[in-house]
Amino acid sequence: MSNKIIVGVTEDADSRRAVEWAAARALTRRQRLELIGVIGGAIGAVGEGEILAAARASIEEMLAGEARRVAADGLTISTRVEIGDPVAVLSEASRDAALLVIGSDYRGPGHGPARGSRGIRIVASASCPVLVVPISEPGDDRRGVVVGVDGSPVSEAAIAFAADEADRLGEPLIAVTVWTPLAAPRNSFMVNPAEYRAGMEHAAREALALSVAGLRGRHPDLQLEERVAEGYPSAVINELAAGARLAVVGSHGRGAVRRFLLGSISHEVLQRLATVTAVVR
Repeated sequence: MSNKIIVGVTEDADSRRAVEWAAARALTRRQRLELIGVIGGAIGAVGEGEILAAARASIEEMLAGEARRVAADGLTISTRVEIGDPVAVLSEASRDAALLVIGSDYRGPGHGPARGSRGIRIVASASCPVLVVPISEPGDDRRGVVVGVDGSPVSEAAIAFAADEADRLGEPLIAVTVWTPLAAPRNSFMVNPAEYRAGMEHAAREALALSVAGLRGRHPDLQLEERVAEGYPSAVINELAAGARLAVVGSHGRGAVRRFLLGSISHEVLQRLATVTAVVR
């Protein structure tokens, strides 16, 4: 298993927060940190060489500055500059990483989508978990690590990741399962709506309990909160995440056709980023 955290670094403020978050994690987990800057747009035009050389020098200086800024005893940091499409470069780099960290310029409700298509494509195409760090500063009153649970194999990986992070941060793990009522005309069910809702909630609670059953054995000191909610998953997760230090969701499996797609829930969570959010595959 890789022991390296990769950060896609730009000159933006959200990138600085991403570097800080990744450095703190790397230090506590004794992982190596690699900062990558990408020069995009090169096509081999006449005279492009001088521009590329200047851009490389500028990015190398920026990366060196970021490395100095987060340097700490026991933390190994390397830097490199690549030329190409940022999505392709970071996706390829993720093949040899435990975690890829990127920044997001999303500023909260009313300010538009998180990062546009490029950020979503990086998350979707990466081979390792991706953590997206918003530009907004977290409030001191934030608590907990929220993880969405749906019983799938990807969800199990998300739970394991979230539990490790909650343990590392000394925060409670808030595991939430969301059930969504069937959309149907009133009185179309043979069963009483109240009985239907009670049955759905009972089934969701059983599934949630089964999914988190082994956590206390692996993390005996972990504070675990189990929650079941009715509604739409991304809305519920983001509502809880707004008060949390970290949110974790699973991505669907990757196939040749779906390489640059996310599952609808993880996509929607990233589009309205409420806190630092990890997408686990």
